[in-house]
Amino acid sequence: MQKVFENIKGDRLIWAIVSLLAILSFMPVYSAASDLAYDRYNGNTFTLAVKHFVHLSLGFVIMYLVHKIPYHYFKGLSLFAIPIVLVLLVITMMQGTVMGGASASRWIRIPFVGVSFQTSTFASVVLMVYVARYISKIKGKVITFKSSILPLWLPVFCVLGLILPSNFSTAAIIFLMVSILVFTGGYPVRYLLFIFGLGIIGLALFVMVAKLSSGPLHVKVNTWENRIKNYSNSEVTEADYQIEKAKIAIASGGVYGMGPGKSIQKNFLPQSSSDFIFAIIIEEYGLVGGLVLIALYLGLLFRIVVVAQKAETIFGRLLVLGGGLPIVLTALINMAVAVELFPVTGQTLPLISSGGTSIWMTCLSIGIVLSVSAKRDHVKRKQNLSNDALDVLKETVS
Repeated sequence: MQKVFENIKGDRLIWAIVSLLAILSFMPVYSAASDLAYDRYNGNTFTLAVKHFVHLSLGFVIMYLVHKIPYHYFKGLSLFAIPIVLVLLVITMMQGTVMGGASASRWIRIPFVGVSFQTSTFASVVLMVYVARYISKIKGKVITFKSSILPLWLPVFCVLGLILPSNFSTAAIIFLMVSILVFTGGYPVRYLLFIFGLGIIGLALFVMVAKLSSGPLHVKVNTWENRIKNYSNSEVTEADYQIEKAKIAIASGGVYGMGPGKSIQKNFLPQSSSDFIFAIIIEEYGLVGGLVLIALYLGLLFRIVVVAQKAETIFGRLLVLGGGLPIVLTALINMAVAVELFPVTGQTLPLISSGGTSIWMTCLSIGIVLSVSAKRDHVKRKQNLSNDALDVLKETVS
């Protein structure tokens, strides 16, 4: 066990927070997935618990392996991965998956393994690394909008354009995070505002074309509109009643909750083990459980900012922000949806919700953050060793 801890590098508090979130996820997932277990596994909830354990175990393996890679290697890897991501997104879109009449092409199945994989989540991680690489490369140079179109914005809008038809919330989060990243890296604000304008125009054109069509895209855009209308009018329709059930679950929890496994709304709330697991957590563990969870994510945010500030290079700093901030942002959005601060988005609660792709990509991002932190610790240890050797030499001479 001591050898294992010796091989774990990087920020120990991040390791501790991530491990604690993973451990705390088992009881909520085991409880909230009971309804799903009766639908798919003949009531065997233990199977879902084992599946969640396997997903987390593989995620921690990914995180461990990635954190051992020197972070400057990710510059070249992002150049290699961007074309792969675009191909995967095209393949995903070409499947033409439809659910409830709406476009839902989000997953591809890995051959010979039988595992489904959500390509947009992987694309988000790769794109953040790619943007961090480009911004660090042009840092200190004279930037023109024309020179940044092809190397920066073309890949960004290609990725967003392939994700948008089936997953608006993910595309919006990616666009927001890219904007934060380039702004932090010193990209001119006037160019960024122009990009915002182009993005709004592009979204408006997409909505207009979808509304004029009669296929899955038309249904998808209508779903977006209905969710926004229901949110703004505080109305709940028969087709979109998740928020109502989530609010009942939260109100039932009180301060200390109903107790582990005693949730009632898990039997009625769709996606209770993924998108709306926060509502089930509050129902079972109360306001206290919800505040503990929020504190853990805010603690993770604090450590991410600390690691970014201490990074030795601009690429390392942007890499930490691009890898870490989306995790906390997604968590806050998920919790905000459960308490009706946001319309329904379909975003999971990182490291808590069930689902392999979400867990694996979260662990991949954290591994990248830890890689930057591990490099700084390595340099610091070398400096300390050099100082110790110098002190010994001085004592010997004297």
